Amino acid sequence: MACKRTPGWRRMAMKPMKLSIIPAGLALLTLMILGYIGPTPVPSPSPTSTPPIPAPAPAMANIPMVIAPYWYQGTWVFDDESVGLNKEPFVAGVPEMINDLVKDIPNARSGFRLLFSSVPFPGYQIELTRVKEEYGGYWYRVKDQSAEGWLCPALFKYFETAPETIYVKAEQL
Repeated sequence: MACKRTPGWRRMAMKPMKLSIIPAGLALLTLMILGYIGPTPVPSPSPTSTPPIPAPAPAMANIPMVIAPYWYQGTWVFDDESVGLNKEPFVAGVPEMINDLVKDIPNARSGFRLLFSSVPFPGYQIELTRVKEEYGGYWYRVKDQSAEGWLCPALFKYFETAPETIYVKAEQL
């Protein structure tokens, strides 16, 4: 025997289900808020399981960065559109460091490639060690020398924090 369907039977059939879902959802939410129900626990690894794979280092961590300094109005400067710098000067001891670094590069004042990184890379020429903070920048000393120079806050266009050590290499363009 078939049931007789009256007009609006679908609307009436759905009402009880909607009403039962809402209170169940509210009850679940209330239990979660009160702390009786939490996220599904993650099983701890067994002593014989493989240790987790460490997260990879930042993509650029071991790749030297590159700028192309040149001589302009009595000092070394560089442009780097990618970080918004134009004729950014090296000051306070750094020009003297650069002069020593490029002494064997012909026409260095017309421009040369300067590679730098917070981690050693093949062929680096000098190692700069952080000495102290001053005026928003940091003083660095050439390892095993007394030469010191101040790197202005533009340093933070390349590093999140001032590195303990910066490795540097100069090359002909």
